[in-house]
Amino acid sequence: MGDRSPARSRLLGTASRLFYTEGLHSVGIDRIVAEAQVTRATLYRHFPSKDHLVVAYLREVDKAVRAKVTEVAAREESSADVVRAVGESIAADIRAPGFRGCAFLNAAAEYPDPAHPVHRTVLVHREWFLRTITDLMTHAGATAPDPAARHFVMLRDGAMAAGSLADPEPICRTLLRGVEGLLTYQDARVV
Repeated sequence: MGDRSPARSRLLGTASRLFYTEGLHSVGIDRIVAEAQVTRATLYRHFPSKDHLVVAYLREVDKAVRAKVTEVAAREESSADVVRAVGESIAADIRAPGFRGCAFLNAAAEYPDPAHPVHRTVLVHREWFLRTITDLMTHAGATAPDPAARHFVMLRDGAMAAGSLADPEPICRTLLRGVEGLLTYQDARVV
């Protein structure tokens, strides 16, 4: 069976929902199989282990984030506007019902071993995101694009963590003010 099989899609959709809402370690294979209405053999035909399923889930989240950034970049005229729009997109996610933080930060917390495939999948996404923001900051004219991009990622991480714990509105306002500050602050000494 190929990657487009309905059973694989149900498995991945079910696992993704459960992993995001309840955590990676707390959701067992038996529950995923039962809710996806497939057999264990079907699960293991598509995903040789739970770790493979977790990696597939994170890759789907990664694809969705990349698609969002691509969509935003296609709409905006300047790199600075793309950076602002990425910030707005993050704020919209934080405000969404059922928001439970960043799937990648959640996964890194549950899989802290840097050699583990799940942790490596998290790092691949984060490296791409940092490179993307660095490129955008460079094109936006930031005199120190590398530190500005790292600050953006930290703002995002903090907002996503805080947004899952408290009223998202003040957190989103702070995030967006911070993003604007990064676009206007041109001091190369920022590290």
